[in-house]
Amino acid sequence: MSKVPSLSFAEIVRALQRDGWVVVRQRGSHIRLQKRTANETLKLVVPAHRPVKRSTLAHILKQAHLGVDDFLALL
Repeated sequence: MSKVPSLSFAEIVRALQRDGWVVVRQRGSHIRLQKRTANETLKLVVPAHRPVKRSTLAHILKQAHLGVDDFLALL
């Protein structure tokens, strides 16, 4: 398992969009994304920071049900 990288919010949002996430709205420095699955709608918030803290990215990936290696493949 790879370490969680330190990335900008734009790189994170772009990678999540490749995984099927859609930007719903942005208010201030918070970008809200959503993804519909067969039985639920997943929602998460990405802070518009450069860089996003590695611990914050780890929590985002956990909410998105993505492993670090799967996320790195989307970059």
